Amino acid sequence: MDENKSGSSNLGTTPVPRLIVSLAIPAIAAQIINALYNIVDRIYIGMIPGVGDMAMTGVGVSFPIIILVSAFAQLIGSGGAPLASIELGKGSKDRAEAILGSSAASLFMISILLSIVLQTTKNPILMLFGASEITIEYADQYLFIYLLGTIFVQFSLGLNSFISSQGKIKIAMLSVLIGAILNIILDPIFIFTLNLGVKGAALATVISQAASALWIIRYLLSHKSAVRLKKKYIKFDKKVILPILALGVSPFIMQLTECLINIIFNSGLQKYGGDYYVGAMTIITSVMQLIYIFCNGITQGVQPVISYNYGAKNYIRVKTAYRLGFALHIIIGSLIVAIIMLFPSFFASLFTDNFEMINIVTYMMPIFVCGWGIFGIQSGVQCTLVGLGQAKTSLFLACLRKIILLIPLAIILPSFLGVIGIFLAEPISDIISAITAGFIFKRKIKQVLGTI
Repeated sequence: MDENKSGSSNLGTTPVPRLIVSLAIPAIAAQIINALYNIVDRIYIGMIPGVGDMAMTGVGVSFPIIILVSAFAQLIGSGGAPLASIELGKGSKDRAEAILGSSAASLFMISILLSIVLQTTKNPILMLFGASEITIEYADQYLFIYLLGTIFVQFSLGLNSFISSQGKIKIAMLSVLIGAILNIILDPIFIFTLNLGVKGAALATVISQAASALWIIRYLLSHKSAVRLKKKYIKFDKKVILPILALGVSPFIMQLTECLINIIFNSGLQKYGGDYYVGAMTIITSVMQLIYIFCNGITQGVQPVISYNYGAKNYIRVKTAYRLGFALHIIIGSLIVAIIMLFPSFFASLFTDNFEMINIVTYMMPIFVCGWGIFGIQSGVQCTLVGLGQAKTSLFLACLRKIILLIPLAIILPSFLGVIGIFLAEPISDIISAITAGFIFKRKIKQVLGTI
């Protein structure tokens, strides 16, 4: 059967466990590939002779701004793609394409505004974020070039969700693979062969994101896509954009607060520990991407199944999908956390040979990640609620973990415990928010789906 005819319809007919596995495995592979953008950059930057440790720390300080850029792509992609999938489930293809068109227009405008604002304010922001007189030079070099490619980041991250929401995860994976492989090839050439250092790492990333963005746009323009990018729909339609923003605000808040958390972490670490602690946190958050990879991959495998079948009113399949999603989030998250906790020094040594920095990571990383096993509960809840279009509850849970719990804890605990208080804030907030999410979900799902 032709892929265009079968892609989204399979979401309503293929057995749910087999369907989720077939969607999640390529999505996880895509997430692993995508994570290489940041991880490979940092590993290579850490190897720059003489300045590697401070250069990597500088790039780590710039990470909140990178998160901010991707957060706006999440706002549109995570809001628009589930809505488009729900409309496909209803059989409303025109409505789904109107959502895609308005999303593309929004991403373009956002990219222009972000580029202008961040380029003109990045240096004072970086100092606020925990940069020192030594590390700001490298942070500024990286960000100047990275921000020139904001439009490519917006399109590659924001529009790829519309491919995976059709159930075409392999195509979405290929979109990421193109950029990641190019990045891995270009990084050592630009950083070492052409002796561009940190600037070379940023340039490699921008070129790679551009390649991914062009591939994604080309696919969405083609007849192979179940939802096509059409000129008549590329406009700001208030009736279309507002629901996108309402649903996308929860993942956006999660990303935005991730940015704020990085600011608080880096500034606190600079105050209580210094550059080596900031560098150690850069390594820890890089390794933490392993957990995010699997959580996001599982979400991309489960969420299209939930959204499509919810739109088609096939609630039995919805229930089967979210139950399997919960199991995968909790089991896989716990396994990865166990590996990270057992071998922290190994992961640290991938990024640096600095003995002091490795010691900090070895001691602090098991503390920092220990709550992520139970946090699989909240990951499953967020995945399901966004898939069902439940924006308000999803937003509250996103705010609970980061704004209500983690930010105050990261500020208060170091006053009593010193630098270790910053690392303890993460597992405490993870555990409390996960338990709360579980109780809220049990009540909410009955309201949405009824007794089935």
